Amino acid sequence: MVQVKDLHWKKDMRVSELVNSYENVGFQSVELHRASEVIVKMKKDSAKVFLTFTSNMVTSGLRGFFAQLIELGIADVLVTTVGGLEEDIMKATGEVFSIGNFNTDDVELHERGINRIGNLLIRNQSYMNFEDMITDILSKLYAKQKRWSVSEMLREIGLLLDDQNSILYQAAKNDVPVFCPAITDGAFGFHLYLFQQENPDFIVDVVKDFGNILLTTSYDDRKGVIALGGSISKHHAILATLLNGGAEYAVYMTTAHRTSGSMSGANTSEAKSWGKVKDESDIATVIGDVSITFPMAMTRALDELYEEGLLNIENK
Repeated sequence: MVQVKDLHWKKDMRVSELVNSYENVGFQSVELHRASEVIVKMKKDSAKVFLTFTSNMVTSGLRGFFAQLIELGIADVLVTTVGGLEEDIMKATGEVFSIGNFNTDDVELHERGINRIGNLLIRNQSYMNFEDMITDILSKLYAKQKRWSVSEMLREIGLLLDDQNSILYQAAKNDVPVFCPAITDGAFGFHLYLFQQENPDFIVDVVKDFGNILLTTSYDDRKGVIALGGSISKHHAILATLLNGGAEYAVYMTTAHRTSGSMSGANTSEAKSWGKVKDESDIATVIGDVSITFPMAMTRALDELYEEGLLNIENK
């Protein structure tokens, strides 16, 4: 039985040392340490890793971290929501978001043309610039072919970008598919609709992409899921693993609680009742702000994987 031990600071303590000490602290710190261990096991076992996240995480500074994880070979499949794709493209083309606060005059922000996501701020002008640009991008795609699955379309857009910190850029460069089952749920979707009104033979095939995500893995593959937040991005990934026999590894990080009965709050243990995660799987559920918990758990995991030569760092 693991014993509780006192936590102590020491000069120049590394993140990995701090997270290792969490194993003996208690409460959610134990789960955070466990999550880091499970991520390492996924990669050591050559599991096919599904990384899922919601759009608000791309609004934040985690966006560049996700792109780096793709470059390092951590993620094999991405699933996200359309807002994150929009904002990845915005940032890749020079838009800058700001940090405000959670307690602000939202009416005043609206009058100034500023949108708030938690304590992060995005100007209306950023969305206007995105909308001007996306029409040109869709025209280039339409000239190339008339029918696209969502993941194929997103790969093509990634090839048009030039930003090392872009998720779509790194995914396209490293041949990592990006799935967005709710592609119409945002400004991008609205412009897909408008473009299709002018070009009725332009088709974005969501159903075909369901087949594509199923075929990213197989029943025989070892599979791991890192689900940050909840929403359709989390469910789409674990549904794909369910239909391929279930995942051997799963890490969920969320602020939602299991008592809500929601997808966001459903923990890794509940997933076993559906067969999304195998009975004998290694699992961890961390309750807390992902902008804090994920970088800590992943940094420790990256340090261990680096020491064992399991990161894609040939060009670093």
